[in-house]
Amino acid sequence: MSGKLTTHVLDLGQGCPAVGVAIELYEVATGKQMGTAVTNHDGRVDAPLLSGEQMNAGVYELRFHVGDYHRTLATAAAEASIWDIVPIRFQIGDTDRHYHIPLLVSPGGYSTYRGS
Repeated sequence: MSGKLTTHVLDLGQGCPAVGVAIELYEVATGKQMGTAVTNHDGRVDAPLLSGEQMNAGVYELRFHVGDYHRTLATAAAEASIWDIVPIRFQIGDTDRHYHIPLLVSPGGYSTYRGS
């Protein structure tokens, strides 16, 4: 198996990578936590969240702790954020593919897409 799961977080309000966002990965069917990570200086995780034998077909959920991130910024815009934990639920079908799930976040909203 050569597939992997990666992510990154961009702060659209500040126009930069979101540094220090805690991320949890869960397998939905079992509720098992599969891993945790924190975004680095580039808003990315240092290693794939899943790869190799861990990369199984199924439904997963990433939980991004953006509320904690916004509170560390101590700006008026960040204090206005209503987001605490942003969950993104997705499906892995082909375990040989690269799944990249980015999160774009601001105090007023967030979005995601299937990255490359």
